[in-house]
Order: sequence, then C-alpha cells, then structure tokens
Amino acid sequence: MARFPAAWFLGLASACAPPPAPRPAPKPVAAPRLPARVTAAPTPRPPAAESAPPAWPPRKPTEVATDWCTDAVRGLRVDTCYFLPESPTTTLLIYLHGVVPPDKTSVQKTNYQAVVANASRRANAAALLPRGRPGLAPKEISKWWGWPTSPDGYRRHAAELVEQIVGARRELEEATGVRFERVYLAGSSSGAYFVATLAQRGGIDVDGYGAMSGGTTVLDPALGQLEPRPVYIGYGLYDTVGESARELGKQLKAAQWPVRIAEHRTGHGAREIYLDEAFPFWSEQARPRRP
Repeated sequence: MARFPAAWFLGLASACAPPPAPRPAPKPVAAPRLPARVTAAPTPRPPAAESAPPAWPPRKPTEVATDWCTDAVRGLRVDTCYFLPESPTTTLLIYLHGVVPPDKTSVQKTNYQAVVANASRRANAAALLPRGRPGLAPKEISKWWGWPTSPDGYRRHAAELVEQIVGARRELEEATGVRFERVYLAGSSSGAYFVATLAQRGGIDVDGYGAMSGGTTVLDPALGQLEPRPVYIGYGLYDTVGESARELGKQLKAAQWPVRIAEHRTGHGAREIYLDEAFPFWSEQARPRRP
C-alpha cells in the first residue's frame, strides 16, 4: 500500500472542511455627539416708559399777594382771583360777587369764594373772580365793592368793567398757557343784576349766563336781535328777589332764549347748588366750540 505523506492528509482534510462562518460585520460606531448649543436667553427689555401726562397747567402763574383772595383761591392780580381744578380743562367760569365790605376778611367774601371754588372743582372748571367797584352799592354801604344795578350805573361803568373782566381772562390764559373754549358769566346779588343786564344788551361775548339771587327785568329792545345764550336763574325761597327772577326768565323765554329757573329753600346770596345746576345746563345748551 502506497504511503502518502502526512502533509497530503492535512491538505485533504482542509479541503473537505466546511468553510469558516463569516465574521459578523462590525457595528458602526456612532459619531460622537456634539455638545448642545446653548442659546443665551434674550436680554429682557425694560418696560416701555409710559408717556407722562401733560403738565397742568402748562404754565404755573405767579401768585400775587392780595387780601382780596381767600385761601380757597389764588391771586392773579390785586383785584382778581382765580381757581384751577386738579385736571386739565378748557372751561372757564367768570363769577361776579355781591356787595362785599372793604375789609381784609369778611363773611361775604369768604362765602362766595368758597362757593365758586367748590362748585368749579366738581365741574372741573377754572374760575375767575374779579372785584367790582366801590360806590356802586346802596348808599348806606356805598364804600362796599359792588357792580352796576341801574340803567344809569350800567351806562357809566359797564364798558370799563367789561374791559377789566376781559383783560383778566386774557391775563389768566397767558399766565397758565390755557385757551378757554367755553366761558360762562355768572354772579350773585348785585353781580347777578350786572350779569343779567350784560346778557340782555350783548355787552360781553360768553357762552352762557347765570343770575343767582338777583336779576333785572328792564329788558333791552335789542334782546330779540341777539344770538340766544343759555341763562340759568336761581333764587332762594326765603329771598325777596323771587318775583323779579321769575319775570326775567319769562321775558327771556319769550325771546326764545334757553332758560332754566330754579327755586331752592335758602336765603339770599351765593350758593353751591346754583352752580351745580348751572354747569350741566350750560353744557347741554352749548353752541359749537370756538374755532
């Protein structure tokens, strides 16, 4: 028997052996993760600053020291006081006092200036309080401050007094930087008589009138030719002017003027209730605003 070398058998065994199992494919190596990008938080913006409200008044008047003005009001000049509400306004009340003694302090002056200031504050209106003249009150108190209450007194003094009033209004507008778009003229007692006469004669250009505890029935023939303005008439049940006040209202209504007549359980003089009623009445009857 022929002999085969051992190497031959090894080769034959290798040839007959099954092929080796394939090696598993290597697992893919995951790419290294990059660190997450850190986004900086946006810098918070400061809250938008709210626009400051406009200054009121736009200009601050220089206060004039005068014993004509009580603590309720301020001095515009030695013969005129003014009042400004806390909020902006373009409404102005010009108020004419009754007879006032020429004393540094008096009940009459303190009362009417407080009445005007309190009612104007509620109505958010400015107020102008000019002083009348001595010699226009009744003879027994001729040195007291007052306003014309007779046709003769009106002829002699009205033009000059109206210029004083209009000039004080211009001065207040200049001092405060406010242009008043609604202007009302009111007064009590002797001031009411002068207001009523100015209304009937077209003696001053305003948007409405108020006659409190006074008023004249001597109507001017030119009344029917004037543009009607609202007129508030107030009087006390215990006053003596009720009849003339009612007659004034009747005549004005006959001339097609807007009129409100109010009676209250009170006496003579300035009262807050009159102005509390007059302001809304004037507003309801308002003509178009001044250009």
